[in-house]
Amino acid sequence: MSFYRNAVWFVKGLQEYTKSGYEAAAKHFSAGDLEVNLSGRSFMVTGANSGIGKATAQEIANRGGTVHMVCRNKDRAEAARNEIVEQSKNQNVHVHIVDMSSARQVWEFAQSFSQNNQIHVLINNAGCMVNQRELTDEGLEKNFATNTVGTYILTTALIPALKKAEGPRVVTVSSGGMLTQKLNVDDLQSEKGTFDGTMAYAQNKRQQVILTERWASQHKEIHFSSMHPGWADTPAVQSSMPSFHAKMQGKLRTEAMGADTVLWLAVSPAAAKQPSGLFFQDRKAVATHLPLASSRSTPQEEEKLLAVLEEFAQKFKP
Repeated sequence: MSFYRNAVWFVKGLQEYTKSGYEAAAKHFSAGDLEVNLSGRSFMVTGANSGIGKATAQEIANRGGTVHMVCRNKDRAEAARNEIVEQSKNQNVHVHIVDMSSARQVWEFAQSFSQNNQIHVLINNAGCMVNQRELTDEGLEKNFATNTVGTYILTTALIPALKKAEGPRVVTVSSGGMLTQKLNVDDLQSEKGTFDGTMAYAQNKRQQVILTERWASQHKEIHFSSMHPGWADTPAVQSSMPSFHAKMQGKLRTEAMGADTVLWLAVSPAAAKQPSGLFFQDRKAVATHLPLASSRSTPQEEEKLLAVLEEFAQKFKP
């Protein structure tokens, strides 16, 4: 079944996830959707020092929004901030150094941030694809720790602050790769069989889509969405998937194309009118399962995912 899913997904990707797929979709975009003044609104973007995160932060700063860049590497974050400020002439761009794979660090950051700042929009963009199985200092598999546990803790810890804001939103940058995966709650940390970083990453991205659906049903005051940016030419793709990057040379989207739907979901009035909890691609809600792919999970499996994540969250809470 996974062979079927992978084959169908790759054909779909060549048609839709490439630069030409974006250009075809963009013909139907409403030009005015992104003509907004974001002055007075506060945005947190994780993984904001390169790729889609940086492109999103730049566009928010260009429109007058306050940007909180959450990054792991201080030097790269400061360099990215300087570029964003120089281009936007907006000084309200702040750097926070946090390792999203450290549950305790994420907790500490979210708690202190909530006490000192307001937040209107959280953009969960940080992610990693580690191709060798590696554990964090807290004993968690690194992809799962960063992509799922870090995202879960940051979002749930900021929900009270988001609820105090006007028109709060949470956008999670998932991936179309999740369409190849059925949630596997019995092996969340990829302990069984041969480790495959690409598969672990896609599994994490499926988990993010399920979390988005669950959060939307639990917190009606906040607009939640997840999305697929398409296949974009980013430093992360280059380093994590070098053969894919080489094979797709010239077909990959630019970082700005990858960021377009993130920005649209985060700032446009049109996006806020969509139901909460959906999965988007090129400004349109799309299916979260391929046809005949048997990738749906049961409510019990999804409950178990949430219970495990809550258990980890409580375990590492300062």
